[in-house]
Amino acid sequence: MSEEIHAKGNPFTQVPVEITVAVGKARPRVSELLKLGPDAVLPLDRRVEDPVELYVGDKLIARGELTEAEDGQPGQLAVRLTEVADLKGGL
Repeated sequence: MSEEIHAKGNPFTQVPVEITVAVGKARPRVSELLKLGPDAVLPLDRRVEDPVELYVGDKLIARGELTEAEDGQPGQLAVRLTEVADLKGGL
């Protein structure tokens, strides 16, 4: 049975999932966190040109680069995928 036919016969393929795009992490001390306010800058552990990671739950499913959506509103973020995990076995 082809994967396309198998996917069409599986009702779970129609369930929407939420994808989280991680751009980096910060580890401020609580004292530093309490001092944050408007216009504060929180440094992350990544550079602007570094890839972002895409997760479904805690499962890494892809990596990519941030870009502006071609068909969206001006300034709308999108991700151009550069690596995709093998998801044939499921999430």
